[in-house]
Amino acid sequence: QVQLVETGGGWVQTGGSLRLSCSASGRTSGFDTMGWFRQAPGKEREFVSTNRRSGGTYYAESVKGRFTISRDNAKTTLYLQMNSLKPEDTAVYYCAAANNRLISSSVGDQRMYNYWGQGTQVTVSS
Repeated sequence: QVQLVETGGGWVQTGGSLRLSCSASGRTSGFDTMGWFRQAPGKEREFVSTNRRSGGTYYAESVKGRFTISRDNAKTTLYLQMNSLKPEDTAVYYCAAANNRLISSSVGDQRMYNYWGQGTQVTVSS
């Protein structure tokens, strides 16, 4: 059974940093495409960033230059380093994984992801 477990959320002041982690288990081959989405109160869940083990990293315009996605050498843990945080980054952050490699035009489409974590809260105060 596949499980994605996020950790690292919390409270931080504007301009601060947080690092989210997502540990994947239950699939020996791992996942090529894994990403982060977020949902702010009263808003739809939105794409944040995706990493493909086969190559390619993708970011939403709103986080480019501030967030960095990466994986560990074993490719089982996904990270999201978040710097220069803003109040508008406040949201529940979800880790997601796709059964198959996603093409670049699909990485931002949450319908293409098959597995989701439970989410971790990030709160940025002004």
